[in-house]
Amino acid sequence: MIRLSLDRVMKEKNLTQKEIIELTGISRNTVKALAANASTRIDFPTLDALCKGLGVTPSDLIEYFPD
Repeated sequence: MIRLSLDRVMKEKNLTQKEIIELTGISRNTVKALAANASTRIDFPTLDALCKGLGVTPSDLIEYFPD
């Protein structure tokens, strides 16, 4: 299973969803869904915005858990 770990990164950096929105320009609904792992996909432009805004790499945001 592949999981987006935005919630963990937010806790580590002590950021709120509102701050993520301001840093990245990503919509509130998208940030909310990604933080809750309620999304089944992520677009490359969204991943790019998160990486740039948060100063992280894709490997910081995406985790793989074998079934």
